[in-house]
Amino acid sequence: MKDRFKIGLALGSGAARGLAHIGVIETLLKYDIPIDMVSGSSAGALIGSLYCAGIDFKYVKALFKELPKKAYLDVVVPRNGFIKGDKIQSILKFITKDCDFKDLKTPLYVVATDLKNKNIVIFKDGKVHEAIRASISVPGVFVPYFKDDMILVDGGVIERVPAKILKCMGADLVIGVDVGFNLNSSNCKSIFNVLYESIDLMERELFLMKKQDADIMIRVDLNDIDPTRFDLVDLCTEKGEQATLEVLDVIREKINEKLKNTSNETKLLQEEL
Repeated sequence: MKDRFKIGLALGSGAARGLAHIGVIETLLKYDIPIDMVSGSSAGALIGSLYCAGIDFKYVKALFKELPKKAYLDVVVPRNGFIKGDKIQSILKFITKDCDFKDLKTPLYVVATDLKNKNIVIFKDGKVHEAIRASISVPGVFVPYFKDDMILVDGGVIERVPAKILKCMGADLVIGVDVGFNLNSSNCKSIFNVLYESIDLMERELFLMKKQDADIMIRVDLNDIDPTRFDLVDLCTEKGEQATLEVLDVIREKINEKLKNTSNETKLLQEEL
């Protein structure tokens, strides 16, 4: 029997829009909604890992606002991606303090897609920065991450908001966070925009067709945010906060409902014993 009620937070993909996850997490904690485990896909894996590692988000915000693109974009002659990914992995290694999953303060599950074996991959051990590098590898933009017998790309290709894994890991209630899609007309100002927006469109169609496993879905309206504008961290964070506040009462009601059901099940079990 589990020792207590557990809440999981599933953070979805969305490139720069994923910065809204910071606002979601800060708001949940501010209003005493505990986060017992986290899963993340792509940008959700990045922000989720920083939270689970105990990194202060104020430093993360400052980093995104001040970090020039050339510091993390190592463009290469295209073969299987435009960005090699070594620079960003070095940054990820630094800000996560080169930690292992076992060192995290909160359990974390990072989702990636294996192109070779055509399936989803869930990281829950090993180096955290390696898992993030795999999960953020937008096809065509980043060179895939090669590990063991796998060719790994963006987790959002298969599982945009990875809620199911948290239920499998024992969460009683799962809060999912979807940071939306780029619905504005594209100006195709760069190859990166073309690739990001093409993948975004495919993910949207898949997301709409799939049954969502989250008990509650926080939907953040960021449809007008350029997927490459990581410097807009303050705006994205604010939007995440607003979206969370709008469903805060629903979250509390759902928690109380689940707690009541769990209590009734426990009583029935005790009576049987």
